Amino acid sequence: MLTVEQAEARAAALVEAARKAGADAADVIYSGDASTQIQVRLGALEDVSRSEGEEIGLRFFVGSRSATVASSDLSDEAMQALVERAAAMAREAPEDSYAGLAPEDRLLRGPGVDVDGDDGADPSPIELKRLALAIEDAARGVEGVTNSEGAGASAGRSVVALATSHGFCRGYATTGYGGMASVIAGIGAGMQRDYAYHNVRHFADLEAPDSIGRRAGERAVRRLNPARLLSGRMTVLFDPRVGSSFVGHLTGAITGSAIARKTSFLIGTEGEAIFGPGITIRDDPHRRRGLASKPFDGEGLPTRPSDIVANGVLTGWLLDSASARQLGREPTGHATRGSGAPGAGATNVHMEPGPLSPAELMADVKQGLYVTELIGQGVNPVTGDYSRGASGFMIENGEIGAAVAEITIAGNLLDMFRELAPANDLEHRRAVNVPTLRVEGMMIAGA
Repeated sequence: MLTVEQAEARAAALVEAARKAGADAADVIYSGDASTQIQVRLGALEDVSRSEGEEIGLRFFVGSRSATVASSDLSDEAMQALVERAAAMAREAPEDSYAGLAPEDRLLRGPGVDVDGDDGADPSPIELKRLALAIEDAARGVEGVTNSEGAGASAGRSVVALATSHGFCRGYATTGYGGMASVIAGIGAGMQRDYAYHNVRHFADLEAPDSIGRRAGERAVRRLNPARLLSGRMTVLFDPRVGSSFVGHLTGAITGSAIARKTSFLIGTEGEAIFGPGITIRDDPHRRRGLASKPFDGEGLPTRPSDIVANGVLTGWLLDSASARQLGREPTGHATRGSGAPGAGATNVHMEPGPLSPAELMADVKQGLYVTELIGQGVNPVTGDYSRGASGFMIENGEIGAAVAEITIAGNLLDMFRELAPANDLEHRRAVNVPTLRVEGMMIAGA
C-alpha cells in the first residue's frame, strides 16, 4: 500500500498521462487499505487474517463523453493500458451534459481540516488476540450465557488520494480498530443470541474489552423466554443501535440522484417541516476521530458541517456535481467515491438529543414496544412505506418488560418522522448516531 505522498504522486501522474492521451479533463482516485483481524471462539484462536489491497480509478472525459476504468495493478504497464482503454471507451460513450469535474472555483485550495483520523498505531496480532480473548471471556462470564459464536479484534489503515486535471491533488490516511463478540444464552429451542461491538479511529479510544463482552452477554440473556405480543397500534421506542437506521433512510432519500430520478419519498418536501419542532439532524464531516470524517469530498470540494434538518425542517439535498447540474443547483461537498463515478452521501450524522431520559420518554406508555433489533429490508424508498421484522421488549406501564421476538412493525416514514421524539442519551459511537427514539402509532403484528 502506498503512503499518502506516494498515492498523490501516482494519481497526479495518471491524470497527466490521460491528458497526453487526449482527455479534455480527467480525475483519478486511489484507495488502499491494510487490515489485521483476529477471531477467537471458546477461548481458542480460530482465525488470523491479514489483507492488503489497493485500487486506482480513472475518469476520462472527451467533451461530454466519459468513461471510468479501474485497476488493482499499479504497474507502469497496467497504467498505460488503463489510459488506453479509458480513452477508447470514452470516445464511444454516449454524451452526458451533466457529467464532468467539480467546478474549479469550488475546490479545496487552502489547508484541509485536521480530523485526527490517523493515530499511527499498529497493534500486533498478539495484542489483538489478547483483546479478543478478553472480550469473549467477559461475555461468557455473564450468568446464563451457554455458548459463543466468537469474538474478534481488528486493526487497519486506509489511504485515499484524489487528483484532477484542474489542479487538485490531495490525500489523507485513516486508521480503524474494532472489538466485538456474539454469544448465545439458554439451551435447546429456547436459545437466544445477541452481540456487541465498538469501532474507533484511535486505538486508545477503544472501549474496554470487559465492557464490550459483558454487554453482549447481558443482551443475550435478556432475550430469553420471549413472550407473545398482541397485535395493534402502539407506541414504539427504538434503541440507539437500531434507531440510527431512520437517519439512513432520510439521507438516502435526499441524495441528488434520488431526487433527480424522482425515486424518493421526500420529493417536494425541501424547506418543509418533516419532523416535529426541535428536531435537528446534523452532518459533521469535521468531527475529530469521527468514523466518516474527511477534509474533502469525492470530487475535491471542501467538506463542512451542516444541518440536514433544522428545527424539524428539511434544509435541502446532498449533491455531487452531476446531480447538482441536473437539478440546476450547486454541489454541496457531499460527493462520495469508490473507484467509479461519484455519487452523494452524508458523513458523520447525528440527531440532537431531546430533554427527557429514556425512562421519562416511556413513563406514560401503558403498552408498547422497545425495539433492539430490526430484520429485513422492507422499506420502499419511493413511497416511504415501512415494514420490518423486529425483536425487543414489551413496555408495560412505563417499564421495560418481557422479551418479544418474531414480530413485524409497520408504518410510513413520513408519518414516523412527524411522530418521532428523541431522548437525551445521545452517544457518538458510530458514523450515524441517535438517542433512544419514540414513535407514536405504529402498527405491530405479534407472533
